[in-house]
Amino acid sequence: MKTFNQEQTETLVQCVKYLLTAVGDDPERTGLLETPERVIKAHAEIYAHTGETTFKDYKLFDTTDDADMVIVEDIPFYAMCEHHLLPFFGTIDVAYVPDGEVIGLSKIPRLVDWASRRPSVQENLTALIADQMQRIVHPKGLAVNVIARHMCMEMRGINRPGTQTNTTIHRGLLQTDTFLKDSFSRRVRGH
Repeated sequence: MKTFNQEQTETLVQCVKYLLTAVGDDPERTGLLETPERVIKAHAEIYAHTGETTFKDYKLFDTTDDADMVIVEDIPFYAMCEHHLLPFFGTIDVAYVPDGEVIGLSKIPRLVDWASRRPSVQENLTALIADQMQRIVHPKGLAVNVIARHMCMEMRGINRPGTQTNTTIHRGLLQTDTFLKDSFSRRVRGH
């Protein structure tokens, strides 16, 4: 979790109080007395990996198997839209064709968590996960699929609850091998 020093904390408390006042509420109202501190704590967690450029929490294992594809599906995530600082959330599917090494399966959801805990847009989140998997595993092929709902579309703007956005990146064999690409696409669209 991100930490703030005393000066940052005091500034953030004043900012939250100012925001509450600006929208027409009273930050001294009983229900809001501890809200600035709660907001600061929540944002420290939500933006925990902001500024980090490299995912480091993984371990690789040698493999002699000729796996066609490793898929970790339906990884839940929560992120914040960098345009409105409103949440977007959904699931992420990651697939890769190993080339001599595999990453520990639990590390893929950790990578998703690491990538999503910063202000972003869905397209960049998809690319960040793909870039880090490419750097770490050097697979023969890779695909990342993100399906998300965006509160900036549901709570404001066009006000369309339930609208989903899908972004996908294919690289290597998962871009050029029609069978593998179709297999991944059928799998992620089928759930």
